[in-house]
Amino acid sequence: MAKKSKTPELSESELRRLLLDKRRADRARRLQAFTKSGELLSVDAQRAERAEGDPLRGLKVHEAPELKLKSPTLSSRRSWVDRMLLAVELLAAAGLIYIFFDGLSVLNMLNREFAEAFAVPSNASPTPLMGPVVLPSGHTPPTAGQPAQPNEAEIPEHLRPQVQAYMAAIEIPTPGPQQALGIRVEAIGVNAPIVQGDGWEELKRGVGQHIGSANPGQAGNLVLTGHNDIYGEVFRDLDQLEEGDEIVIYSANNNYTYVVAETRIVEPTEVEVMEATPNATLTLISCYPYRVDTQRIAVFAELKE
Repeated sequence: MAKKSKTPELSESELRRLLLDKRRADRARRLQAFTKSGELLSVDAQRAERAEGDPLRGLKVHEAPELKLKSPTLSSRRSWVDRMLLAVELLAAAGLIYIFFDGLSVLNMLNREFAEAFAVPSNASPTPLMGPVVLPSGHTPPTAGQPAQPNEAEIPEHLRPQVQAYMAAIEIPTPGPQQALGIRVEAIGVNAPIVQGDGWEELKRGVGQHIGSANPGQAGNLVLTGHNDIYGEVFRDLDQLEEGDEIVIYSANNNYTYVVAETRIVEPTEVEVMEATPNATLTLISCYPYRVDTQRIAVFAELKE
C-alpha cells in the first residue's frame, strides 16, 4: 500500500506571505525582461510603486510623490497665432451680431415706411387717377334740326381716351343727409333740384353737383353745374347775378345761404375754378354765351355767416 504524502499545514498569514513573495518575484522577472529589451528604463521599483493592502485582493499602485507631470509648453509663435485666431473669431462673432441687429433695424424702418405710405388719412376722399380736363356742361348749341350733343371738340384729342375712362370710373356716392338736394336763386328765378354728378345724363335732370366737391356748409368748394340753353335752361341768367345776391342750397337737414362775390368768363379748360378752397364756398358753372357755348361762366359765392 502506497505511503500517503503529508501536505504541510500553513496558516493563513503564511499563505498570504508566500503568494506575495511569488508575485514580487514574478514582477521582478518582468521588469528585468522589459529593461533588457529596452521597453522600460531602469527605475527603482520601490520608489516608483509600492504595494499595499491585502495581497489576495491585488496590489494598489501609487504614484511616487517626487514624480510630477510637466504641463506641455507652447512656443511663443504658436501662442501668438492662437491669440490672433481667437481675436478674429471674436471679431467675426461681433460682426454677425451687428449685422443681425442692423438687419432688424432696417426691416423695422422699411415696415414703418410702408405703413406710412399705405395709411389713409381719416378725412381722405376718393381721388380719381385723372381729374377733369374741361369744365362740365360743354355741348354744341342747339340749332334747327340739330339737337345739342356733348362737345368732344373741347377735349384735346390725345386725352379723349383718358377722359372717357375717367368719366366711366366715377361712382355716384351713397345718398346722405348732408348732400345738396336743391338750389334757389331769387334774383334770377332759379328753383331746381340738385343731383349727384355733372355728366351729360345727370344734367338732363337738373343741376349737377361735381363728384368729390364739398357738401353744403362744409369747408371746401361746392361745385354746381347746369345748362343754359337746353334741358330747362336752368342757368340761362347766371350772367345777371350781381355781387351780394344770395344763393340758398338745401340739404335734408339744413339750408345754407351763400353770397355772390364774383362772376368770371373762363375758357372750358380752366378747370382750376373747381379746385378745393379752405373756406366754405360755392361755384356755379354753365356754358356761355347763350346758344354759342364756346366758353363758360363761373359765379363764385361765399357761405353767409
